[in-house]
Amino acid sequence: MTVKTKTWAVLLAVMLAVVVAAAVTGMILTRHQPVILQGSVECPQITISGKLTGRIERLVVSEGDSVRAGDTLVVISCPEAYAKLRQVSGLEQAANSQRDKIDDGTRRQIVESARQLWNKAQAELDLASATWQRVEALWRDSIATSQRRDEAHTLLMAAQANENAARQQYLLARSGAQRQDRQSARSLVEAARGAVDEVEALLHDIHLTSPADGCVSDVYPRVGELVGAGAPVMSVVVLRDAYVVLNVREDLLPHFGGGCEFRGDVPALAAEDVRFRIYYVSPLGSYATWRSTRQTGSYDLRTFEIKARPVAPLHGLRPGMSVLTQQPHNQH
Repeated sequence: MTVKTKTWAVLLAVMLAVVVAAAVTGMILTRHQPVILQGSVECPQITISGKLTGRIERLVVSEGDSVRAGDTLVVISCPEAYAKLRQVSGLEQAANSQRDKIDDGTRRQIVESARQLWNKAQAELDLASATWQRVEALWRDSIATSQRRDEAHTLLMAAQANENAARQQYLLARSGAQRQDRQSARSLVEAARGAVDEVEALLHDIHLTSPADGCVSDVYPRVGELVGAGAPVMSVVVLRDAYVVLNVREDLLPHFGGGCEFRGDVPALAAEDVRFRIYYVSPLGSYATWRSTRQTGSYDLRTFEIKARPVAPLHGLRPGMSVLTQQPHNQH
């Protein structure tokens, strides 16, 4: 072997030793490097819709506007609803009038007329009774015939029946409607009142309001477009309920249990070491990212989704922002 060949062999051995040493050093250094996990901020989103079919008359807010609970977001025009309200209001007034009529009882003139007819029937009964007594006395003295006696008795029976019928008519007129009629009238009033309440409840959705403080994220229809009942009109993002979503392998779950806290950075806000508390842990589906370790005789690592909220309010936190956190890498 020549000197030149030996020199190249020595250089090659030195280079190989340097590469191996660098690889071993890198493995040792990276072995204990923390694992950086990246999550994203999400917020609850409320879809604004109404129970009323109509046309968009006015959009009070636009995308990106901040709103507070109770603020009017959109105005819907629906003339048919007002026409329906007038209709059911008229039915309610008619039902109230019918109930009042029944509660007031029979008119005074009708009651007085029934009383006078009863008085007349009583007078006729008194006359028929006196006639019967006289004819009966004459018949006993053999002055009146048996036919005359029978006629007087028949007139007495008819007068008694007529007087009883007149008395019942008077009592009926004085007592007014029956209990069932009164209850029926009140039920009709309640039904009419319910119809009015239903239409008035629909009319409340002419002005759609925000149910919570937040930010308008999407506006779907335009002014003049027709929207149906339950159709989404816009979406409001509730920023105060922002949370972080992280996908974590199960070998890191000891650091991310329910109720635990971790610290992370929010680059978009230049916020560092922000504390988050975990409130939700759930495994993702089989389609989620996983890592096979069967080559070492171990098991397949599944991925879990965790959700966490800032321990202290973090102003400016919005959906889509990244959150970076570090956890020690576990060995297998």
